[in-house]
Amino acid sequence: MLQDKIILGIDPGTTIMGFGIIRVVGKRMEFVQMNELLLGRYQDPYTKLKLIFDRTVELIDTYHPDEVAIEAPFYGKNVQSMLKLGRAQGVAMAAALSRQVPITEYLPKKIKMAITGNGNASKEQVARMLQSTLGLKSLPKNLDSTDGLAAAVCHFYNQGNPVGGKSYSGWESFVRQNSDRTKG
Repeated sequence: MLQDKIILGIDPGTTIMGFGIIRVVGKRMEFVQMNELLLGRYQDPYTKLKLIFDRTVELIDTYHPDEVAIEAPFYGKNVQSMLKLGRAQGVAMAAALSRQVPITEYLPKKIKMAITGNGNASKEQVARMLQSTLGLKSLPKNLDSTDGLAAAVCHFYNQGNPVGGKSYSGWESFVRQNSDRTKG
Protein backbone atom coordinates (compact mmCIF):
# COMPACT_ATOMS: atom_id res chain seq x y z
CA MET A 1 0.00 0.00 0.00
CA LEU A 2 1.25 3.47 -0.88
CA GLN A 3 1.86 5.77 2.05
CA ASP A 4 0.12 9.14 2.08
CA LYS A 5 2.47 12.09 1.74
CA ILE A 6 2.60 15.85 1.33
CA ILE A 7 4.59 17.45 -1.50
CA LEU A 8 5.63 21.12 -1.46
CA GLY A 9 6.41 22.58 -4.88
CA ILE A 10 8.41 25.78 -5.22
CA ASP A 11 8.95 28.14 -8.14
CA PRO A 12 11.85 30.23 -6.85
CA GLY A 13 12.13 33.89 -7.68
CA THR A 14 13.47 37.13 -6.26
CA THR A 15 10.37 39.13 -7.18
CA ILE A 16 7.74 36.42 -6.61
CA MET A 17 8.28 32.96 -5.13
CA GLY A 18 5.37 30.72 -6.02
CA PHE A 19 4.50 27.61 -4.05
CA GLY A 20 1.89 24.89 -4.08
CA ILE A 21 1.13 21.97 -1.82
CA ILE A 22 -0.57 18.69 -2.67
CA ARG A 23 -1.47 15.67 -0.56
CA VAL A 24 -0.98 12.24 -2.08
CA VAL A 25 -3.57 9.74 -0.87
CA GLY A 26 -2.95 6.30 -2.32
CA LYS A 27 -2.61 6.91 -6.05
CA ARG A 28 -4.56 10.19 -6.04
CA MET A 29 -3.44 13.73 -5.43
CA GLU A 30 -5.46 16.38 -3.62
CA PHE A 31 -4.96 20.13 -3.76
CA VAL A 32 -4.02 21.63 -0.39
CA GLN A 33 -2.85 25.18 -1.04
CA MET A 34 -1.04 27.53 -3.38
CA ASN A 35 0.16 31.05 -2.88
CA GLU A 36 3.08 33.34 -3.49
CA LEU A 37 5.59 35.33 -1.54
CA LEU A 38 5.71 38.85 -2.98
CA LEU A 39 9.21 40.31 -2.78
CA GLY A 40 9.03 43.23 -5.24
CA ARG A 41 8.75 45.92 -2.58
CA TYR A 42 12.06 44.94 -0.99
CA GLN A 43 15.13 46.55 -2.53
CA ASP A 44 17.84 44.73 -0.59
CA PRO A 45 18.65 41.38 -2.25
CA TYR A 46 19.76 39.85 1.05
CA THR A 47 16.47 40.74 2.72
CA LYS A 48 14.71 38.93 -0.14
CA LEU A 49 16.84 35.82 0.40
CA LYS A 50 16.13 35.84 4.14
CA LEU A 51 12.39 36.15 3.45
CA ILE A 52 12.54 33.21 1.00
CA PHE A 53 14.34 31.10 3.61
CA ASP A 54 11.95 32.10 6.40
CA ARG A 55 8.80 31.50 4.33
CA THR A 56 10.05 28.10 3.14
CA VAL A 57 10.82 27.04 6.72
CA GLU A 58 7.38 28.32 7.80
CA LEU A 59 5.68 26.26 5.07
CA ILE A 60 7.63 23.17 6.10
CA ASP A 61 6.84 23.68 9.79
CA THR A 62 3.14 24.26 9.01
CA TYR A 63 2.41 21.56 6.39
CA HIS A 64 5.15 19.01 7.21
CA PRO A 65 5.88 18.02 3.60
CA ASP A 66 7.55 14.68 3.05
CA GLU A 67 9.27 15.96 -0.09
CA VAL A 68 10.04 19.25 -1.83
CA ALA A 69 9.98 19.64 -5.61
CA ILE A 70 11.68 22.77 -6.90
CA GLU A 71 12.00 24.27 -10.35
CA ALA A 72 15.65 24.40 -11.42
CA PRO A 73 16.98 27.67 -12.82
CA PHE A 74 17.29 27.68 -16.58
CA TYR A 75 19.88 29.46 -18.66
CA GLY A 76 18.44 32.49 -20.37
CA LYS A 77 19.94 35.47 -22.11
CA ASN A 78 20.50 37.40 -18.88
CA VAL A 79 23.24 35.92 -16.70
CA GLN A 80 22.40 38.29 -13.81
CA SER A 81 18.81 37.01 -13.74
CA MET A 82 20.02 33.43 -13.67
CA LEU A 83 22.36 34.19 -10.77
CA LYS A 84 19.51 35.79 -8.81
CA LEU A 85 17.26 32.81 -9.51
CA GLY A 86 20.02 30.41 -8.48
CA ARG A 87 20.41 32.23 -5.18
CA ALA A 88 16.66 32.13 -4.56
CA GLN A 89 16.58 28.42 -5.36
CA GLY A 90 19.61 27.74 -3.17
CA VAL A 91 18.06 29.51 -0.20
CA ALA A 92 14.79 27.56 -0.57
CA MET A 93 16.81 24.33 -0.85
CA ALA A 94 18.84 25.24 2.25
CA ALA A 95 15.60 25.81 4.17
CA ALA A 96 14.31 22.36 3.18
CA LEU A 97 17.63 20.72 3.95
CA SER A 98 17.72 22.44 7.34
CA ARG A 99 14.52 20.54 8.15
CA GLN A 100 15.78 17.26 6.59
CA VAL A 101 13.16 17.32 3.83
CA PRO A 102 14.35 15.61 0.61
CA ILE A 103 14.48 17.84 -2.47
CA THR A 104 14.08 17.04 -6.15
CA GLU A 105 14.88 19.58 -8.86
CA TYR A 106 12.99 19.62 -12.14
CA LEU A 107 13.83 21.54 -15.28
CA PRO A 108 11.05 23.90 -16.42
CA LYS A 109 10.53 21.90 -19.64
CA LYS A 110 10.19 18.68 -17.60
CA ILE A 111 7.50 20.28 -15.43
CA LYS A 112 5.58 21.62 -18.44
CA MET A 113 5.84 18.25 -20.17
CA ALA A 114 4.54 16.41 -17.08
CA ILE A 115 1.55 18.75 -16.72
CA THR A 116 0.54 19.46 -20.33
CA GLY A 117 2.41 16.94 -22.47
CA ASN A 118 4.22 19.87 -24.12
CA GLY A 119 7.61 21.03 -22.82
CA ASN A 120 7.09 24.42 -24.46
CA ALA A 121 3.65 25.10 -22.95
CA SER A 122 2.85 28.59 -21.70
CA LYS A 123 2.28 29.47 -18.04
CA GLU A 124 -1.42 29.88 -18.90
CA GLN A 125 -1.63 26.40 -20.43
CA VAL A 126 0.02 24.87 -17.35
CA ALA A 127 -2.35 26.78 -15.05
CA ARG A 128 -5.46 25.71 -16.98
CA MET A 129 -4.38 22.07 -16.98
CA LEU A 130 -3.79 22.20 -13.22
CA GLN A 131 -7.19 23.84 -12.78
CA SER A 132 -8.80 20.98 -14.68
CA THR A 133 -6.76 18.19 -13.06
CA LEU A 134 -7.15 19.40 -9.46
CA GLY A 135 -10.63 20.93 -9.77
CA LEU A 136 -9.48 24.45 -8.84
CA LYS A 137 -12.37 26.93 -8.81
CA SER A 138 -10.26 29.87 -9.97
CA LEU A 139 -6.72 30.77 -10.93
CA PRO A 140 -4.57 33.43 -9.28
CA LYS A 141 -3.71 36.72 -10.98
CA ASN A 142 0.00 35.89 -10.96
CA LEU A 143 0.81 32.42 -12.21
CA ASP A 144 3.90 31.93 -10.06
CA SER A 145 1.81 30.03 -7.52
CA THR A 146 0.52 27.66 -10.22
CA ASP A 147 4.16 27.18 -11.32
CA GLY A 148 5.00 26.09 -7.76
CA LEU A 149 1.97 23.81 -7.73
CA ALA A 150 3.09 22.41 -11.10
CA ALA A 151 6.45 21.40 -9.59
CA ALA A 152 4.61 19.42 -6.88
CA VAL A 153 2.30 17.74 -9.41
CA CYS A 154 5.26 16.94 -11.69
CA HIS A 155 6.93 15.25 -8.72
CA PHE A 156 3.77 13.23 -8.05
CA TYR A 157 3.69 12.07 -11.68
CA ASN A 158 7.37 11.12 -11.54
CA GLN A 159 7.07 9.46 -8.09
CA GLY A 160 10.64 10.39 -7.22
CA ASN A 161 12.06 9.44 -10.61
CA PRO A 162 13.51 12.84 -11.54
CA VAL A 163 14.27 12.51 -15.24
CA GLY A 164 15.68 15.93 -16.02
CA GLY A 165 16.30 16.70 -12.37
CA LYS A 166 18.37 15.83 -9.32
CA SER A 167 17.36 14.59 -5.88
CA TYR A 168 18.99 15.41 -2.57
CA SER A 169 18.17 13.76 0.75
CA GLY A 170 20.41 16.04 2.81
CA TRP A 171 23.55 18.17 2.78
CA GLU A 172 25.86 15.17 2.32
CA SER A 173 23.86 14.03 -0.70
CA PHE A 174 23.91 17.56 -2.17
CA VAL A 175 27.70 17.91 -1.70
CA ARG A 176 28.35 14.42 -3.11
CA GLN A 177 26.31 15.15 -6.26
CA ASN A 178 27.74 18.65 -6.72
CA SER A 179 31.42 18.23 -5.91
CA ASP A 180 32.23 20.56 -8.80
CA ARG A 181 30.22 23.32 -7.10
CA THR A 182 31.66 22.92 -3.61
CA LYS A 183 35.08 23.27 -2.06
CA GLY A 184 36.28 20.37 0.06
